[in-house]
Amino acid sequence: MNNTANKTLIIIFIGILVTFNISYALMPEKSFSESENRVLAKFPKLSLKQIMSGDFTESFEQYVIDQVLYRDKWVFIKSGIESVLQKKENNDIYFGKDNYLFKKFKKPSDTLSNNINNLNYFASKLTELQTSVLLVPNSIKIYEDKLPKFVSVFDQLTVINTVKQNLNNGIIFSDIYSTLNNVKDEYIYFKTDHHWTMRGAYYAYTKYAEDMGFTAYNINDFSIETVSDSFFGTYYSKANKQLPADSIETFNPKFSVSYQLEYLDSESKSTSLYDTSYLTKKDKYSMFLGGNHALLKITSSVTNNKKLIVIKDSYSHCFIPFLANHYEEIHVVDLRYYKLNIYDYITENKIDNALFLYNVTSFGEDNSLDWLVR
Repeated sequence: MNNTANKTLIIIFIGILVTFNISYALMPEKSFSESENRVLAKFPKLSLKQIMSGDFTESFEQYVIDQVLYRDKWVFIKSGIESVLQKKENNDIYFGKDNYLFKKFKKPSDTLSNNINNLNYFASKLTELQTSVLLVPNSIKIYEDKLPKFVSVFDQLTVINTVKQNLNNGIIFSDIYSTLNNVKDEYIYFKTDHHWTMRGAYYAYTKYAEDMGFTAYNINDFSIETVSDSFFGTYYSKANKQLPADSIETFNPKFSVSYQLEYLDSESKSTSLYDTSYLTKKDKYSMFLGGNHALLKITSSVTNNKKLIVIKDSYSHCFIPFLANHYEEIHVVDLRYYKLNIYDYITENKIDNALFLYNVTSFGEDNSLDWLVR
């Protein structure tokens, strides 16, 4: 290659670097990806300790990946190419039968055993509380028969049984796998999203009520309404495969009951368990309880002096509306955002029941439960 060609290549390369640097300087930093429904990396804090440990470099690489100009379009192009090549998966999303999408499930890390220990610590610290655990299998377990041929994933039942067998005596483990598996022909999971539907949550609620010793309302006690038929979830965004939209149902009590919701992190209030403003947005699932919040207090017209704290992930959002008909107060805590002393809060509010509700994937990955032992 002659000198002229070398110089041309160098100029082009420098031009690309300059273009990207200018784009980073001029384009505002994005905090959230609508298409992927996740928080994007922020520019990392710069310190000698971060540099020496290598944490800064790792965080900066993720920042560059997340903040790249036209990121959503690059993701779409990459996914389109892989779809043409008839791949069985894209971005760790499997293309299943009957338009189901599934996230690849791998053997959990040490976070799983840590979280089991965290639950046991919580229960031992508050022995006067009745602590229960509800671990929701993901759609990849319930519909494993719809996975592409020759695909092998780690069995979620192994995770469920590991948790069940290692919890301290006195903690109630509500095993809902069989309950959900028995109604798998119903619309209990979204096909394009990582969540279950409110119908799936209803069936889990009936099993949880049985395990906890109270009577669940019959499905006929609710008016079921389809509030959206144009929901494309997180799996759809990652797979970028043309598929029909999901629909969203709500279960509305036919019996008389009212609610007062206080979002203590934003100091806002509501009288509805559904924030329908989200139905005009991509993240339609956030209509349930208004999405993720550090702390939410729900007071119902039920007068039985029963108070429940739910420590949870977002699977709880379409489950809690059923519980709200059985408890006078429900305190909903997301440990990813709530950083105060949870034990002081429980004592001050005279709470007598605790429920940990997570899906299998997040329970094996979410290290925010470490806050229980700090």
